[in-house]
Amino acid sequence: MPVRLRRAAAVLAATASLALFATACTGSAGDAAADDPNAPTTLTFWHGWSAPSEVKAIQDNIDRFTKAHPNIKVKVVGNINDDKLNQALRAGGSNGPDVAASFTTANVGKFCHSGAFADLKPFLERDGIDLDKTFSKVLQDYTQFEGKRCTLPLLSDAYGLYYNKDAFEAAGIKEPPKTWSQFTQVAKKLTRHKGAGYERLGFMPNYLGYETVPSHYMSQWDHRYFDAEGKSNIAKDPAFAEMLTYQKSLVDALGGFEKLDRYRTTFGDEWGAKHPFHTGQVAMQLDGEWRLNFLKEAKVGFEVGVAPLPVADDEVDEYGKGYLSGTIIGIAPQSRKQNAAWELVKYMTMDTGAVVSFANAIGNVPSTLDALKSPDLRTDERFKVFLDIARHPESTTSDGAVNGSTYQDTFQDFAEKYEKGQVPDLRKGLAETAAQIDRDIAQAK
Repeated sequence: MPVRLRRAAAVLAATASLALFATACTGSAGDAAADDPNAPTTLTFWHGWSAPSEVKAIQDNIDRFTKAHPNIKVKVVGNINDDKLNQALRAGGSNGPDVAASFTTANVGKFCHSGAFADLKPFLERDGIDLDKTFSKVLQDYTQFEGKRCTLPLLSDAYGLYYNKDAFEAAGIKEPPKTWSQFTQVAKKLTRHKGAGYERLGFMPNYLGYETVPSHYMSQWDHRYFDAEGKSNIAKDPAFAEMLTYQKSLVDALGGFEKLDRYRTTFGDEWGAKHPFHTGQVAMQLDGEWRLNFLKEAKVGFEVGVAPLPVADDEVDEYGKGYLSGTIIGIAPQSRKQNAAWELVKYMTMDTGAVVSFANAIGNVPSTLDALKSPDLRTDERFKVFLDIARHPESTTSDGAVNGSTYQDTFQDFAEKYEKGQVPDLRKGLAETAAQIDRDIAQAK
């Protein structure tokens, strides 16, 4: 299973859980890393993958690590969501993990601020690791918060546009759209209405559609969630109003919210063979690189194209950028085996062979700069699109916050009301939402 936002329910649960232990978990390499990494020891590693192929890919990497470090054994525990992880970190003791991976990059700010994961700076400095030569700036940004680096990137995700090439050809569309105004025209041209519904929809724009969340849309506009003082910027930065206005215009152009939402309820599971893009119910889909593996498994009956998402009409020179996310990994602050744990973290995140092998196995984008250009990385023309998005200098991710994804949830709640036509004054609504975000952050601090 790829690194992605499918863990939405777990994220919501984790948000509540994390708030409870904001001061409960403290620790750093300075007071806990006294173990001998060359001595015989057993580490416990927790991760969230659950599909058999993913579990095997993790175990294969662990086996390579233990072969290179024969003194270290690793007990692997899978299918751990953030809620379970946070409870274990709060409780401490020998039953918890020494090393843990999380899919929720949005919670890094909370992880680092609360001390949920140990500070990795002493380890990096001791080993003389230059992060600028190892990871892209975006990946460095989303694995630290306010100067504290408590996680590192394991693998990453890039979001782009999947499109049905057969439908494009039948509609006389020569190439994927590069701007959002072009996108609207293409989506309308690909849509076939049928009674009160659709025979086929060009694109599902609703925020509850698969992956069409505000943060993914926002990546295609130059924007800043917070100003220099750390205050919410969504009411002052015009990009947010522009994105919301465009998205609502797309909703209206394709039939209106209620009609689209009724159609959305007919979709199959996002992670199964009946995904609406697989079945031809939608002709274009915003998604990450992992969808390529799902398409192969589903054996879809049409040719699939991949391209970057469109950009704002006045930012066409930045076409090729996209939203980036990924898996993060860190060391439990209560672990008494932090030096040995660091050897595992370092291997999994920075050993080129390990990163490439893992990326190849589960179809994700490698996280290191060296792995991105490795000749051993299995790619085709479609996967290369995501590699290019991952390398694009204007690609972005969501900003970190002390209360994790709460500000994104607040913004999405407002966006959902706006797309339904329930917000009469956009500027006023954005100002009120920004004020709520600021209050939540102040309370979390």
